[in-house]
Amino acid sequence: MSTLVTVRQTTTTTTTTTNTNMNTNNNGNNNIDNQTTVRSYGITQPISIKGPDPSDRLATENLEETLRSYDYFESDAELAHRVEVMAKLNTLVRKWIHDVSLAKNVPPEIVDTVGGRVHTFGSYRLGVHSKGGDIDTLLIAPRHIDRTDFFTTFVEFLRRQPEVCDLRAIEEAYVPVIKLTFDGIELDMLFARLALATIPDTLDLKDDKILLNLDQRCVRSLNGCRVTDEILDLVPNRETFKSTLRAIKLWAKKCGLYSNALGFFGGVTWAMLVARICQLYPNAIAATLVHKFFLVYSHWEWPTPVLLKPVHDARYGFSVWDPMTNPFDRHHLMPIITPAYPQQNSTHNVTQSTQKIIVQEIKRGLDIVNDIMSSKLEWKQLFTGIPFFQRYRHYIILLLSSSDQNQFLEWNGLVEAKIRFLIGNLERNLYIDIAHVSSDKYTPDESVFENQQQNNKTSIDNDNLNKNNQKKTSETNGCCSPESSSTNVTQQSTASPSNPTNTSSTFSGMWVVGLQFKNVNKVQLDLTEEIRIFLNVVYKASANNNNLNRENINLDARYIRRRDLHTVLPKHILATLNHNPRLSKTNLVDEKSEININSSLKRPQLNSTSSDTTIEIDSDVEAKRLKLESINESSPKTSETNQATD
Repeated sequence: MSTLVTVRQTTTTTTTTTNTNMNTNNNGNNNIDNQTTVRSYGITQPISIKGPDPSDRLATENLEETLRSYDYFESDAELAHRVEVMAKLNTLVRKWIHDVSLAKNVPPEIVDTVGGRVHTFGSYRLGVHSKGGDIDTLLIAPRHIDRTDFFTTFVEFLRRQPEVCDLRAIEEAYVPVIKLTFDGIELDMLFARLALATIPDTLDLKDDKILLNLDQRCVRSLNGCRVTDEILDLVPNRETFKSTLRAIKLWAKKCGLYSNALGFFGGVTWAMLVARICQLYPNAIAATLVHKFFLVYSHWEWPTPVLLKPVHDARYGFSVWDPMTNPFDRHHLMPIITPAYPQQNSTHNVTQSTQKIIVQEIKRGLDIVNDIMSSKLEWKQLFTGIPFFQRYRHYIILLLSSSDQNQFLEWNGLVEAKIRFLIGNLERNLYIDIAHVSSDKYTPDESVFENQQQNNKTSIDNDNLNKNNQKKTSETNGCCSPESSSTNVTQQSTASPSNPTNTSSTFSGMWVVGLQFKNVNKVQLDLTEEIRIFLNVVYKASANNNNLNRENINLDARYIRRRDLHTVLPKHILATLNHNPRLSKTNLVDEKSEININSSLKRPQLNSTSSDTTIEIDSDVEAKRLKLESINESSPKTSETNQATD
């Protein structure tokens, strides 16, 4: 007879096993008590310490086979190539540090001992990177090498390497980074200058003392490595953690939930969520852990934080996540706290809309996995997300184009980083329930910009005609009304003189925002101000970046119905939609429900004051009145409807 009793604490676990053998031999053995002390994981007791049974092992085998069918894993040759690339990069870094040290008059006998190297973090360090994925790296240098050296001499040093292409330095970013492709492998390189004369090979990045006397940018750069190493150290079994995380990452990507910049969860956040499940079920294997992942988080009471270890303040002058003392931390919707000092919330970009979508998808995932574990469905069903263009009937599209590749890449990063402000503006509208930006970015056909130029020309002609009519009316009446006066000021071309629409633009991108409205009766909805505020945020941010030039950039926003998406979406996306019977059927229903409402409406220009440009829709088709076609900085809202920015 055997009894297992487990007592969990935050630092250690005492496991007592009592074996009572009722032997019939002549020796008559007594009870044998064995007590061992093992490490504890997490801040609470585990929910279950049960190990896998045969059905769990079979489900895990099926899960891994399904992951392989998605071409998720790299071959041995591809893995070896990554290792080779990192070795070459590390050699180049040491040579660069050696040369810079000599240039700064470091004694030759010391130069070879100052050290410095490249660390990896993120998915590659965790061992869960997908095929063709990039590698996040951190260059650690001694104190006589500064950030200016990194963004000048090191960038030039890289340019001279034959293996390097697509090199781009982003020094003004929140976490400054160099992006490049090295021998076919995409790399993001951060920089951290430690307050040490030499960098030993045995340096432990998890040691809080290395943060002494560092600036905020170096601490942010180090945070990626420190968090990744802490996660690996805080899970009971690294292999089961990796297997589970691979499945969750694939599910998140297929469901459009994988993007920190757009208000969803990034890779480190999904890793921490999986790590917490591993702590709660320390002896479970991948299939069980995936099931428990959806079970636990479908019932999670947000904003209760997810923690892998207690929050501690090393008191080195850096703020840590603490809603008791920091008012901003109290507004976080889904706090998931990094385990390395200074602990921060990794999900501060989450909005009300993205929270609703994440929670909905987790609950949907639980239903699917329940059926999988009951042998009613296969694992591939979990990795089949709802098509984005099936979710909503109304959309806003953001179009960015430029004839200059470098400028396009710079503006592309800026717009994507600021889209969450647009989502926040839309969420504050009383009639919008969800504003959902697709995690996929599309490249529209050139015809989109040709149509844009034609629409802009038509809009300008119509505006001029309206102004002339208003002027004649005012002259006839002998006065000018305040409304007509404000209209004359605000009705401007959607293509600014300095930024004419360029139909020959080579580089273009498009983001799509789905809109879901609250269930109310007929209302009049004008989203002009929300869009204008967003564009102002983008333009103001560009003014603070010397690398951004507005001369060759076109940034445009417009409203579009689902049935008209074929006019803007790229052909390969349309082909996917056309092969989706469920979507086609839904579209037919929408056409019938909207045809009597919208068939006689003109495509409105944003800010139009004409009554026939208001789209009027009842609650039975989940929408309101919209006056949205296209906008850029040159079409501001009238003064009496201005709103404060957040």
